[in-house]
This record gives sequence, C-alpha cells and structure tokens, in this order.
Amino acid sequence: MSENQKDVHGSFVGHLTELRARIIKSFIFLIVIFVICYIFSEHIYRFLVQPYSDAVFDNNLDRRLIFTALHEAFLTYLKVAFFAAFFISSPIFLTQIWKFIAPGLYKNEKQALLPYLIATPLLFILGGCLVYYLIMPLAIKFFLSFETVAQPGTIAIQLEAKVNEYLSLIMRLIIAFGLSFQLPVILSLLARIGVINSEYLRTRRKYVVVIIFAVAAVLTPPDPITQIGLAMPLLLLYELSIFTVKFIEKKEEEDA
Repeated sequence: MSENQKDVHGSFVGHLTELRARIIKSFIFLIVIFVICYIFSEHIYRFLVQPYSDAVFDNNLDRRLIFTALHEAFLTYLKVAFFAAFFISSPIFLTQIWKFIAPGLYKNEKQALLPYLIATPLLFILGGCLVYYLIMPLAIKFFLSFETVAQPGTIAIQLEAKVNEYLSLIMRLIIAFGLSFQLPVILSLLARIGVINSEYLRTRRKYVVVIIFAVAAVLTPPDPITQIGLAMPLLLLYELSIFTVKFIEKKEEEDA
C-alpha cells in the first residue's frame, strides 16, 4: 500500500471513529434525558392531556381517560418519556452532525448551512405548537360533538378515551406536523444543489396541492379539521419556499 493510500485509509478510519464517538455521545445524552423525563413523566403526561382536559371542562362535561390493560399505563409513561427525550435531545443530534461535517466545509458553505440548522428545530417546534394549541383543541371539540344524551328508550353515547390511544394520537400529530414543516428546508437545500428551481416549483403547484392533501389524509385521523389543519400550513410553506428559492437564485446570480 502506497503512502497516499495509507493516508487516505487513515483519514477514513479517523472520520469513522469520530462519527462513532459523536453518535455514542448523542445516544448517552438521549438515555440520560430519557431517565430524567421518566422521573417527570407524570408532569409531561398532564401537559399532553391538557388540550383534552380544557375541552372537557369548557363544555362542563364529566369525562375521564381510561386504560384497559394492566401494563398499559406503565408503557404509556415510557412512551411519553421517550417522546420528550427525543424532542429535547434532537438539537444535540443536529449539533453533533454539524460538528462532524463543519471542519470539511469552506467558510461560505458553513454560512450557507448554518441557517438550515437553526430553521430545522424552529420549524419543528412551530409545527408541534400548532398541533397542541390549535389543531387538537378543535379536533377534540369536533369529536365530542358526536356525543348524545340519554333519551327515553335510548342510551347515551359518550366518549371513553383510552390514555394510550389519546397520547399516541397527539404525539403522532406533533411528529407529523414537525416533520412536515421541514418542507421549506428540504426545498431550499434541493435548490442550492441545483435539483429544482423556482420555476419548477411554480409549474408543479397544482400537483403539489393534491400531494399535500393526500399526505395530510394519511398522517392525520379521518376528520376534516386535522387534515385541513395540516394541509393549509403546508400550502403556505410551499408558497414561502418558492420565494425562498427565488431569493437563493438571485443571490447566486449576484455572486456569479
């Protein structure tokens, strides 16, 4: 093996060793945060249940959340703790990735990528807040509207929501909205590497509308509120992406 091949091999092994070390650090941090979140899992549970509680109290209803298996509550707390730990530790994962790739980038490349690292968690949080403060309260009121009171000769129809199902729903929606809100970041990155341009996005707008509503139907429960609640922000973000890509094109033309 020549000296150049040895240097390349050593550099490659060194990069793999550094990547492994950063991944291990990230997972150790995730485990530590998971243990802390499990200690406070009851508080996290109450926070996630608050939209349901508010909807019940606002309508002066007497409702509860139930579990039907002996181990269901325990597994629910584990799930809640892992969800919170993943949410908290995701910026650490992004930071470790940035520290790994940053030494190999030029100064202008670092300046180009840094806004995306900042925008990614902010957009994810924005999507999660939209679910928690707007979509879930509206969806819960929509589902509660199908309850009926007891009449002579009939029985009442009341919601008896399961803890596991409710928490799975709200956590799934937070993740779905958070990931969907990464659309401007993805499209901007594709524009920077020359895969798409603003004209391409404009001419495909009608197809994107159909795709967005189809994705919203898959990621959300079968009700119009959550589907429209996901589709409309995505359409706005798509339009914003067109302006962002156009701005990137103008800047590249000026630099050229």
